[in-house]
Amino acid sequence: MENQILIPKSSLEFLHKLKANNNKPWFEANKTKYLVELNHIENFAGALLQELSKTDVLETVSGKKSVYRIYRDIRFSKDKTPFKTFWGGSFTRATAARRGGYYFHLEKGNSFFAGGFWGPNAADLKRIRHELNLDAEPMEKILQSESFVKTFGTLQGETLKTAPKGFDVNHPAIDLLRYKQFLVIKRFTDEEVLSPLFLEQALDACKNMRPFFDYMSEVLTTDINGASVL
Repeated sequence: MENQILIPKSSLEFLHKLKANNNKPWFEANKTKYLVELNHIENFAGALLQELSKTDVLETVSGKKSVYRIYRDIRFSKDKTPFKTFWGGSFTRATAARRGGYYFHLEKGNSFFAGGFWGPNAADLKRIRHELNLDAEPMEKILQSESFVKTFGTLQGETLKTAPKGFDVNHPAIDLLRYKQFLVIKRFTDEEVLSPLFLEQALDACKNMRPFFDYMSEVLTTDINGASVL
């Protein structure tokens, strides 16, 4: 890979210090340092976006625009600390035909890439469950594939304790039918994040989400008869 963009140790250390000093006076006093570290993260995100765009069509146009603001929205939160203590961002896939999206979270001791469906609406959830009820084999094949298991382990997300209304508790795919969220997560150690190989490893994680995304896109852009709804 041509782009060997590194995330420096200082980018994670800054967040660690911010966590211990999560207040506006400290942040303002260290604003210059923050902007230096933010630039490192934006450069990394830009390099990843460039590589990922070779295999997927993305709506996100730059690494800078992909990175979330450091300022927390505290209006409706009991936690009034003003700043996030992680670098986060996402890449949005383009057009209604491509469902799912890529999310990254970089934090000392808690870094991961994730994708999927955090809060599917009622119609989408019903459509997914209907498809799994009819034939869960395509989804099971993806979840049991070597690349998926090696990268993500298992499908993650909140589940119901019993069968969803209208579905047989004894259905062979009841474990899949219980899902309320459909998430794939790849965690990285600090050593991996700071390694020259991280860009390539992050790209591989994103690429390995694609069979899952493609399946969900197929389901969510068709009706129960397989006809396009776009």
